[in-house]
Amino acid sequence: DALQNFKKAAEKIGFSTEFITKDDFSQLSEYDALFIRETTSVNNHTYHFSRAAYADGLVVIDDPWSILRCSNKIFQNERLKQNRIKTPETVVLSKSNYRKLQISHLNFPMVLKQPDSAFSLGVEKVDTTEELENSLEKLFKLSDLVIVQEFMPSQYDWRIGVLDQAALFACKYYMVKGHWQIYDWKSGNSNNWGKVETVALDEVPPAVIKTAVKAASLIGDGLYGVDLKIVNGEVFVIEINDNPNIDAGVEDQVLKDELYNKVVRSLFNRIEINRNIAQFVTV
Repeated sequence: DALQNFKKAAEKIGFSTEFITKDDFSQLSEYDALFIRETTSVNNHTYHFSRAAYADGLVVIDDPWSILRCSNKIFQNERLKQNRIKTPETVVLSKSNYRKLQISHLNFPMVLKQPDSAFSLGVEKVDTTEELENSLEKLFKLSDLVIVQEFMPSQYDWRIGVLDQAALFACKYYMVKGHWQIYDWKSGNSNNWGKVETVALDEVPPAVIKTAVKAASLIGDGLYGVDLKIVNGEVFVIEINDNPNIDAGVEDQVLKDELYNKVVRSLFNRIEINRNIAQFVTV
């Protein structure tokens, strides 16, 4: 699987690698780098590990600020707006002062999101005022803020993997048949993912690559998955994700082993840079 492919690539360039779990926190300082391959959240051990590893001087992907920024859709929306990157029309509603007038300019259907939503969880589409009120009531029980966006239907989303502020891989994530998202949590069957088509970077519209790299650079220089749509010839960023999917036989279809090599080389180069900085400071 992908983890074994990463291990193989790492050992090929001289790394000694170990798989660790959340029970191995006390061992972090023994390593030079931490590469997290688990769904991250500021509320679980992944963020705790990332912060501690960074504080101990390890090279970390995903670094703590990337986890923090990617888990906050409100921060993302503001950063993208400030840098003139197109996004769906977005309004942030507060539980304490919500007014219908705030979203009167948006047409149905609308998409509602929790600020820390991920993997299509905490995201709902509403088609009527009644559905809107019901969904807001439910979401406001989970969060003081709710993001409301215009709905942009499309056959697929572009997912551009970005590493070191350069495009790494490109996929088309298709919507689940009969559903509006790439993942259908309510389907109740195992076939709840949409089709994924991996394509060569030179087959991707240049504006998609350029926008994805610019958007990811607003988060940091780590490993990201940027989701975008093309609507009426314009490119819109839907969201920026840390810890993007890299599954054997899917995202690596085009680059094969080179995808894993590139990620591992990035870790290696970061360690070398850290060591050179340390030597310079010591002198």
